[in-house]
Amino acid sequence: MKDFKKYYIIPAAPEEVYLALTHPLTLQAWTGDKAEMSAEPGTEFSLWDGSIVGKNLEFEEGKMIVQQWYFGDQAAPSIVTIKLHPHKYGTSAELRHLNIPDEDFEDIQDGWDNSYFASLIEFYED
Repeated sequence: MKDFKKYYIIPAAPEEVYLALTHPLTLQAWTGDKAEMSAEPGTEFSLWDGSIVGKNLEFEEGKMIVQQWYFGDQAAPSIVTIKLHPHKYGTSAELRHLNIPDEDFEDIQDGWDNSYFASLIEFYED
């Protein structure tokens, strides 16, 4: 199991980024795919038409999202925490993804960089 931590600068206010990560219609707008999401702890979510699935664990409006991502039958849960901090260029998103299966690590890291956050940043740059 591996962990991944990185910061991304998004050209939008933290409140806007939070909504983009938690509201299904906004998620669909920037991902281009079907999304199921609720900002209620204990609910399940699905992004990129089911490519990413898991459970919502905790929310702090405009500031933090904590989720469990599913990777089959692994012993320790894979936990994603995204903290949103005000930044002079918009928002600094602090990502921590814990307990990534070794065989999935490169794909997950690439996905965070080149799909998830790249798409979100591009959405606000347009």
